[in-house]
Amino acid sequence: MTREPQNPDVTIRRADRPGDLGWVLMAHGEIYHEQFGWNAEFEAMVARIVADYAEAHDPAREAAWIAEVDGERAGCVLLVAGEIPEVARLRVLLVTPRARGLGLGTRLVQECVDLARTAGYRRITLFTTGNLASAHRIYEAAGFVVVDEEQRHSFGHDLVGQNWTLDLDSNSAVNVGA
Repeated sequence: MTREPQNPDVTIRRADRPGDLGWVLMAHGEIYHEQFGWNAEFEAMVARIVADYAEAHDPAREAAWIAEVDGERAGCVLLVAGEIPEVARLRVLLVTPRARGLGLGTRLVQECVDLARTAGYRRITLFTTGNLASAHRIYEAAGFVVVDEEQRHSFGHDLVGQNWTLDLDSNSAVNVGA
């Protein structure tokens, strides 16, 4: 991806084009292996998330987004229904290394928060790992808090698994860009 550093064309759109969901899977597998050495166990987890979304999502309450920089895919996120009807789950947030620093992660999370509010969810939850500091900053800025964490062996490594939540019942509006 070649972009002008001073004025890139940045777009956030629904992931509704052929290849979008395949790109989500491919990008996660390649980037997380390159950056963290994560194995195919991680890619299999992402494949299940993406397949479940593709097979049976409710367009009024669930969505996937793609961020593009200069017309090329550069990020993604999904918002899906949780096991409890009033709880949504933020899944597979990713911004490619070359597109980081453009605010794409913040904008993708804001799309999830906006849809969750519109769809009537009361809470958004997410799972991440303790080594993803940039994502943590985005989640914290959006108002998410860590509710629990545990040591685990996943994706070929010893990691700290974290569950985060955002209460949407609060009277104060969440503005991720603030």
